[in-house]
Amino acid sequence: MITAIVLINAEANLIAETAQAVADTPGVGEVYSCAGDIDLIAIVRCRDHEEIAGVVTGGINKVTGVLATTTHIAFKAYSRADVEGAFSIGE
Repeated sequence: MITAIVLINAEANLIAETAQAVADTPGVGEVYSCAGDIDLIAIVRCRDHEEIAGVVTGGINKVTGVLATTTHIAFKAYSRADVEGAFSIGE
């Protein structure tokens, strides 16, 4: 399974509606509204890169209110225990 993080700029007056429409897009797991330079972050999980491309270009980018997207492909997921273990020097 490949995970992509999609950063979304949305029309300010349509953020809630845009977030819900993106969340309803097949392949999208979660959508977060944020403060800062990006309005929404969508987590996309698919079997291969072609499927991610379809979800982003054929789905998310066509949602009313989406102005622009930037997609980042994740290499590895770390849990809290993984991160704590990686930075632990032991006793």
